[in-house]
Amino acid sequence: MTQEKNSVNYLGPFLTMVFLFLIIGFLTTANTQFQGPLKDAFLSGAGNLKNTFATLITFSWFLAYPLCGGLGSRWVNRFGYKGTLLRGLFVMAAGLFLSFCSSWITVHVPKAMITMGNVRFHAGFLVFLLGSFVTGASATILQVVINPYLSACSVKGTQPIQRLAMGGTANSVGTTLAPYFVTGVVFGGLAMEDVRIEQIQTPFIILTAVILLLALLLSRFALPDIQGTRNEGNTKLEHSVWSFRHLTLGVIAIFFYVGVEVCIGGNINLYALDKGLASPALLATLYWGGMLVGRSVGSSLSKIPPRTQLVFTTSVAAMLVILAIVLDNPWVLVIVGLFHSIMWGAIFTLATAHLGKYTSIATGVFMIGVVGGAILPLLQGILADATGAWRPSWFIVLFGELFMLYYALRGSKPVQTADEA
Repeated sequence: MTQEKNSVNYLGPFLTMVFLFLIIGFLTTANTQFQGPLKDAFLSGAGNLKNTFATLITFSWFLAYPLCGGLGSRWVNRFGYKGTLLRGLFVMAAGLFLSFCSSWITVHVPKAMITMGNVRFHAGFLVFLLGSFVTGASATILQVVINPYLSACSVKGTQPIQRLAMGGTANSVGTTLAPYFVTGVVFGGLAMEDVRIEQIQTPFIILTAVILLLALLLSRFALPDIQGTRNEGNTKLEHSVWSFRHLTLGVIAIFFYVGVEVCIGGNINLYALDKGLASPALLATLYWGGMLVGRSVGSSLSKIPPRTQLVFTTSVAAMLVILAIVLDNPWVLVIVGLFHSIMWGAIFTLATAHLGKYTSIATGVFMIGVVGGAILPLLQGILADATGAWRPSWFIVLFGELFMLYYALRGSKPVQTADEA
């Protein structure tokens, strides 16, 4: 964008952002994978609302995105990218520590029960939900830094969508490892009914220490600013960021993208359990593994425009979801991960194109759409409880795929740019 930017070597900072993307992917998916084990450990008294309460774990995480995306943008404008990055890591450590506290309270204060009508659960579950929300807030803040940095920093031989795909690949490494970390490491491969809540204490306290150590290391690391991507000095902008139609529709598209991604990645294990399939964690691992493969391939697609990539992937994903509903088969949903893999980068690239000094604010606004990861899986859980089966709930996912197809075909075309505003 400027001569100053072109003279800076962004390779080190770029690799840092890629690594942070891995951590976010790991923690996000690990959080969703707690739904199954904690459904029995925390919610044995929840009756026929177990699915609804279990999906609150995912809901609380993604609820942070619309509430904290604006905070991340303000921090970037005030403290810069590095200052915001470090603050985000400290928030993450606090959230992980709260998750540790939820287990400690449950074990040491067993009588702290909450009753809501016919539903009874331990107060520690609410603390776990709070920890999930705070950690989700940190992921929101970090992505306000990571996404524009990956898109804007100049690394020789790469295009913005490629760099986002590389970050997404690292994200997928984390999401692929997470299901077996939860079932194999945290809960030792136990059957769901044998899970004990105290088993989460040691992993969460270790994760807290690791994040604090990472923050300390990064505080000594040079992270150059990206010129022209934030409103320096907090000067008043001439127009609302919502005046850019392709961004507004992009926020809606990312709402559905994250929603359907988490619906499958987070709820496929509950769907498998409902159908009596063995090794439900395997389905989630293969789904996230498909995203890893797709993002690895996507990082090399420099000559194919983001819009073309999005049209193809949303079309195929929609057809696969229809097939899964018709066959009532969770295994078909596993394949969808391959096509979900590059949607984030494509939507982000299209939604933030030609925004100039509005970019950092637009990135915070973009994070609002991630609340789809809270709302759609929760709606799935409610619908599954209401109908007594998971099969009808996948129509929610189908609608999301179709909206993203509309965005790829029409909604992503800019009507106004920052230069014209």
